[in-house]
Amino acid sequence: MRMHNADATCGIAQAALVLGDWWNVLVLREVARGHVRFDALAAEIGLSRKVLTERLGGLVAQGVLRRSLYQRRPVRYEYLLTDAGTALLPVLVAMQDWGDRWALGDGALTATAEADSAEQARVRALVGTRLPDGLELDGGQGDVPLTSPDATATVLFTYPGTGVEWGPIPGAAGCTLENGLIRDAWPDFRRAGVDVRGISTQLAREQNEFAQAEEIPYPLLSDADHRLAAALRLPVFRAAGQLRHKRLILVVDAERTVRHVLFPVTDIPHAVAESLRLATDCAHASRSSTEAR
Repeated sequence: MRMHNADATCGIAQAALVLGDWWNVLVLREVARGHVRFDALAAEIGLSRKVLTERLGGLVAQGVLRRSLYQRRPVRYEYLLTDAGTALLPVLVAMQDWGDRWALGDGALTATAEADSAEQARVRALVGTRLPDGLELDGGQGDVPLTSPDATATVLFTYPGTGVEWGPIPGAAGCTLENGLIRDAWPDFRRAGVDVRGISTQLAREQNEFAQAEEIPYPLLSDADHRLAAALRLPVFRAAGQLRHKRLILVVDAERTVRHVLFPVTDIPHAVAESLRLATDCAHASRSSTEAR
C-alpha cells in the first residue's frame, strides 16, 4: 500500500495498514473468538488458503499475531494475539458497537436491544458454542477462569457497571439490583452446584470495592480490555466515556458450552430467577450424564 509521506507520523494511517484491509479485520475477529488454527480460520471466514496465508504472514510481520508450534509432524502452527494484537480488541469492539447501532440498528443509544435485532440474533447464536480455551478475566487478585472446575454449571451475567449515573439510557440502570438479587439467591445457586460470575468493563479495583461494600459472595470480573466482548461478540454500548456491556445472561455447562441465553434482559428479577432455574436444570443434566458413563 502506497502512503503519503505525511502518513509516516500519523498513528491513524499506521493503524489503517493493519485494519484497513477487510480480511485482516476478519482474521483478527476470528482469532479473538478462539479460532487460532489455519483450517478453523479458513472455514470461519471462507477465505482461500492462498489469501489466508498471505494475511496471516502480514499480521505476523506487523507484530499483531505470533505463530506458536502445536504439532511437529507435520509442522502446524497456531496464530495467537501478541500484546499489540490484544490492544486492538477495543478497536474491534468499537467497530462492532458502531455497526450494531448505525448499520444494523436504528442509531438509538440503549443498553438493551429489540427482540428482533441483529444483536439478539448474534447472542442467541451463542447457544451450542464453547467458550474459548484459556480465556480468563481480571478478578482483582489475578486472572480468574470463566468457569470453575467443580461447578456443574455456571451463570455468566454481564452488566453495564455499578456506581455510575447513566442518565436517560434505556436498560442501563439496575446493576446493583441485579447483583443484590443474585447475592440473595447465592445459597440456592450453590446447593444446585451452580457457580456465578458477574462481568462488566469496569476496572477490577472498582469491582472489588463494590463487592466488599455489598458483600457479593461470587467473583466480579473485569473485561476492561474487552477480551470477552471480542471473543463472544457480545453487544456493547458507549456511555460515561467507556464501552459497556449490555445486560445479558449465559448459562454454561461443565464442558464450557453455552446452553442458554437470556437477552435482552428487561425484567431483572424474572431473569435472575430464570437463570437459576435453567442453570439448575443444566447442572442436573450434567450430573446425570456423568453418572451414566
